[in-house]
Amino acid sequence: MNRTEIMEILPHRDNMLLLDDVDSRDGVAVGHYTVRGDEFFLKGHFPGNPIVPGVILCEIMAQSACILMRDVIKEGNIPVYTGLNNVKFRSPVKPGDTIETNCTIKRAKHPFYFASGSVSVDGRLCVSAEFSFAITTGE
Repeated sequence: MNRTEIMEILPHRDNMLLLDDVDSRDGVAVGHYTVRGDEFFLKGHFPGNPIVPGVILCEIMAQSACILMRDVIKEGNIPVYTGLNNVKFRSPVKPGDTIETNCTIKRAKHPFYFASGSVSVDGRLCVSAEFSFAITTGE
């Protein structure tokens, strides 16, 4: 699914929609984002040596995983992080890199969803984590 289709599920817009495309294959969300180099989060992280912040990489994983919950994210609902566990940053992501996410939902007890995921670039593991969400009403 492309960015327009992603926006039908996720409430993220403009600078915070961090997926170019995502697909669900056998319960695995596989998403992509190409780091252009002009993103707001690179301006000061770090001058002369831009590296995508770890928190942004975690956000990209989360957005990818939310596609797996498209049937429970109704209009007006907002998926919010409730936890990040066992996060490991293994390799930096830089402008020009195309990120690939692989995320799965491990268990669910609505409104809570528990997932695991990874971010890689050209087969090189950059981040792995376990994380959880709550689907809120946006109020």
